[in-house]
Amino acid sequence: MTTPKTTTSASAPKKALLVFAHPEQRSLNGALRDVAVRELEAQGYTVKVSDLYAMGWKATVDQADFPQQHTEDRLIPVLASKTGYETGTLTDDVKAEIEKLLWADMVILQFPLWWFGMPAILKGWVDRVFAYGFAYGVGEHSDKRWGDRYGEGMMAGKRAMLIVTAGGWEDHYSARGINGPIDDLLFPITHGTLYYPGFQVLPSFVAYRVDGLDAAGFEALAEKLRMRLRSLDTTAPIPYRQQNAGDYLIPNMKLKPGLGAHGANGFALHLTSADDRLDIGSPDTSKADRLVTVE
Repeated sequence: MTTPKTTTSASAPKKALLVFAHPEQRSLNGALRDVAVRELEAQGYTVKVSDLYAMGWKATVDQADFPQQHTEDRLIPVLASKTGYETGTLTDDVKAEIEKLLWADMVILQFPLWWFGMPAILKGWVDRVFAYGFAYGVGEHSDKRWGDRYGEGMMAGKRAMLIVTAGGWEDHYSARGINGPIDDLLFPITHGTLYYPGFQVLPSFVAYRVDGLDAAGFEALAEKLRMRLRSLDTTAPIPYRQQNAGDYLIPNMKLKPGLGAHGANGFALHLTSADDRLDIGSPDTSKADRLVTVE
């Protein structure tokens, strides 16, 4: 079983993994990928790219993913993943991606926003690569801790971010936009997929209205991306609450009363806030009882 690697020092070589999910090499996404790789290399990173479509990545989890599983036995993916990871019998393509994740200091997931989420091939990469015992099911479960997750885990000490393209206007993804706030749409990925196994997650780079972008528009967008990548080492991560640091009741994992920005609910509760006040004596309130802040 592979063991986690620690964060490298500032003087050590920097290593980035870019996981790319777009079927067309000549697309705007393909061009942005090339910009990102060149800029990362200019910043001193050694870069590996997992181009999922070019790799012919298998997106579905099935019996073939677990060679150690007897075909006549009922497949329970969680248990098969656990056994496969512990015994080193996961498929070679999955083991190669796990090794890339352990190698990298910085992980970037790049994809177009399709139907308010990541393309199926990238979701399949997560489903197959984030194995039990590697990305989840790690650490002690007790009345004091509930596993090494949400700020702890095998990816602790590493950074991650998203590069996302969307056809809609930025206003459409604003706090009162019809599509919903972009940070809420991406929360299952930034908080669920990346923060869960321990990554420090940087704010996402999102490009809007990308359909029909002309050459001048692309160059302006490319420069914004370059500028963002130049600040990877100094950009503050999204201030998600660490699960085992005292903000949550264990084992029900509800945020303690008195924590959270005034009027906040939903995903916003899981961000640290200057308004936090810990009042153990105050009654817990349900989501339905909380007020919603509007602009």
